[in-house]
Amino acid sequence: MKNPQPSVSASSVLFGAFDRHNFGDLLFPHLMTALLPGRAFAFAGLVERDLRAFGGHRVRALGAERPLQLIHVGGELLTCTAWQAAVMLLDPAEAAAAIARYDADPVAAAEWAADQLGTLRIAPYVAGRDILAPGGKLIFNAVGGVEWCHLPLAHREVVKTVLGQADWASVRDHLTQAALQAEGLDFPLCPDPAVMVAACFGERIATQQRQGDVQAMQDAFPQGYLALQFSADFGDDATLDALVRELSRVVATTGLGLVCYRAGAAPWHDDARLYGILRQRLPPGTTRLFESLNLWDICALIAASRGAVGSSLHGRIVALAHGLPRVSLVPPQQADRPLKTTAFAETWEPDSVPRGVTVDEIERAVIQALAVPAAVLRDNAAHLRECYRHSQAQWTSLLAV
Repeated sequence: MKNPQPSVSASSVLFGAFDRHNFGDLLFPHLMTALLPGRAFAFAGLVERDLRAFGGHRVRALGAERPLQLIHVGGELLTCTAWQAAVMLLDPAEAAAAIARYDADPVAAAEWAADQLGTLRIAPYVAGRDILAPGGKLIFNAVGGVEWCHLPLAHREVVKTVLGQADWASVRDHLTQAALQAEGLDFPLCPDPAVMVAACFGERIATQQRQGDVQAMQDAFPQGYLALQFSADFGDDATLDALVRELSRVVATTGLGLVCYRAGAAPWHDDARLYGILRQRLPPGTTRLFESLNLWDICALIAASRGAVGSSLHGRIVALAHGLPRVSLVPPQQADRPLKTTAFAETWEPDSVPRGVTVDEIERAVIQALAVPAAVLRDNAAHLRECYRHSQAQWTSLLAV
């Protein structure tokens, strides 16, 4: 195994996947510090990283130092495997090499991942009571695990054991809740912390809208634009053909522009090359590429839009928090596997708001989303803020001052 990374030393630690570039994960620690004012936290992931250039944090590796409080801040932590975590922490070239070498050999992949991460935990973003100081508090805040039923038994057993040790746990969607209930673990629902982004950072985001790249996009599309994002999963020729067809109809029908952004630059996330292909094939002048990977720029781009279309869960939730229309795209190879965007929408959003749609359904779904009354969208956002505050109040009372 590699030498352990420098470890976290603090009484309260926020733990999550904010050691890589992914929109929601970068946002979580900001939300926690805003929602828990007056507390000092260390920010821990699996490796040491400095993502402040992207609006994130300087993240330390969770190591041998034992905090008094360990808070899993949210995200799809329960089902993330060591192999997935290790690959997503590489740069794209290294990730491609690792996938080519290990993807067909699960045993070798597991050994390689353990060496890369410096931990033998099967579920590396799920840390148990052995990490804590004696008498410490273990919190899981609105975590997800929609693919629970597809996990190996050993992974499920490890996560069940750790969750059984928790002082508080909540889950963010009905699929995760039902899967854990079937295992004998009954946890309450709590919406994803990102529903609080407008309440916590509305002024900062509004300021960001009036400057730089975000203002340039508003100037380019004075009639308004849709914030568009999709992951590398949408890169096959047939899917790109369908995207071009449906999005061409959207811009013709609505008169809105399209601004393509990346919600994640880590491996297995978004590929700017696909946006270049799309722009070349869509009607001239209808589409722009938003190049910034800064967290606050992305928040502002979505907040200034007429709505969000994409595969990112947190692109959807940031739109929700601002009372905006949203449409989530289902990857072409998803088949009948559960999807976190759809699970979240089914759990927390009105039936009138589109949930997960295939690329062939984009135009219809966008028109449906734009027709939802603004009051319905605002009320939904307000309701989820109250749900989140109620849940957080229950575990915050467990923390030492």
